[in-house]
Amino acid sequence: MNTSETFNELRFSMYGKQVHYQLSAEELISQTLERGQGCLSNRGALCVDTGTFTGRSPKDKFTVIDDTTRETIDWGDVNRPIAQAHFYGLYSKMRAYLAEREVWVRDAYACADPRYALSIRVVNETPWANLFCHNLFLRPEIQQKTAGETDWLILQAPGFEADPEQDGTRSKNFTVVNFTRKIILIGGTAYTGEMKKGIFSVLNYILPEEKGVLSMHCSANEGMDGDVSLFFGLSGTGKTTLSADAGRALIGDDEHGWSDEGIFNFEGGCYAKAIDLNPEKEPEIFVAIKPGALLENLVINPSNGVIDFSDITKTENTRVAYPIDFIHNAKKGSSGGTPRNIFFLTCDAFGILPPISRLDKGQAMYHFISGYTSKVAGTEMGVSTPQSTFSACFGRVFLPLHPLKYAELLGRKLDANPDIKVWLVNTGWIGGAYGTGNRISLKYTRALITAAMKGDLQHVPYENHPVFKFAVPQDCPAVPADILNPRNLWEDVHEYDRKAMDLALLFEHHFSGYAELASKVMKDAAPSFV
Repeated sequence: MNTSETFNELRFSMYGKQVHYQLSAEELISQTLERGQGCLSNRGALCVDTGTFTGRSPKDKFTVIDDTTRETIDWGDVNRPIAQAHFYGLYSKMRAYLAEREVWVRDAYACADPRYALSIRVVNETPWANLFCHNLFLRPEIQQKTAGETDWLILQAPGFEADPEQDGTRSKNFTVVNFTRKIILIGGTAYTGEMKKGIFSVLNYILPEEKGVLSMHCSANEGMDGDVSLFFGLSGTGKTTLSADAGRALIGDDEHGWSDEGIFNFEGGCYAKAIDLNPEKEPEIFVAIKPGALLENLVINPSNGVIDFSDITKTENTRVAYPIDFIHNAKKGSSGGTPRNIFFLTCDAFGILPPISRLDKGQAMYHFISGYTSKVAGTEMGVSTPQSTFSACFGRVFLPLHPLKYAELLGRKLDANPDIKVWLVNTGWIGGAYGTGNRISLKYTRALITAAMKGDLQHVPYENHPVFKFAVPQDCPAVPADILNPRNLWEDVHEYDRKAMDLALLFEHHFSGYAELASKVMKDAAPSFV
């Protein structure tokens, strides 16, 4: 069975007992309300609960092992193999399950650059999951790619559960990706992010492996003179907040590709965290909560529809999904030129890293493969005090290939564009570790990033950090000079030195998993223990 035969066989009438194809957002919202699957907030957004699963289940994601993937996928804890026979068993049972049900079918795309566009057909068991796909994927009317054969198929059936013993899964819920058949199966979970990240994982394989395009888990924006900036950062580092700048056009908030021609968004919408959302801190996101937006797992007052953004009764991972044009300054076309500045955001709870540092090529590759931050309260269930964490390329769980392939591709991009500036920005603690120091003011972080983008840090004096070796600016407009060197803010500078070594050891431990295959330029960028 080849891909063409698969899609010819799966005509609309074969998807389900009753098929709703390519409905508008208004129709999907109306059908969700009619079926009692959601309610409207006082701001007009549709509110739903995703049930048992309020986040992704990475341990239940599998990739079919076959001739396509056997030698290319980085198998292990992130990429778990599943046999072809188990895939076809699940595929057949899901087809039979959906054939007896009402389903919602949508054709959409990923990748705003038509040279790399990936057409997607998604089949959902609920209208609100189809609304999520309408909001997050590129909509055909804004995609320049000529309509043709569908590249990838997603079957999403929360009501269908696997039999682990028979189907080769870990539990009843699952996501299975088949790169040869170009099909993603999602069952037993209604969390919509599995579809978004399923396609992201696919692009993280196809683009670097087949197209030479660097796929990135980052946000991107553009200034009035066309200068593009990228923002990498794990949850809690401020990636969404800092890239949402009223004075700059938003290219995208989460997933991008970097080709020889420039940057392009993978998506047609945003999937933003909604915990503690307020109009002062994140006005662009707050305004996007309006008719057409989808709110997941937020607590709503049933009498008046008022949203309690601080209530984490259901989950701390509350979300809002909306089309990117709900952001008033979103850039039409969702693409831009080669980036001028790249920001690696980290929330350092040790209070060691400077508020901003400039990285050379080797250091950029090293910190890219490190993907360091501290998980803080509100970023993950069960986290009450900060915990250091490392995630290669700022998105390890979404990388089908070995992380070094992405890091080396970044290095080649920097070689080809030597004027690009790469910065490490600490949005965490200064003047001491968590519990002693203070979290750096958002005002100062914004000023540092603005200064970097405007070129104001080009001609100021720099000093190299004694342990991490990156260059630390000694002056910046609108920022007190004394906060630029965190060691000077500690009451006991010798304690700072000890803690800096402790943090460096954590970096070394993480990098040890890559050191054997890493290039010399990356190894030379490791912290110094002299």
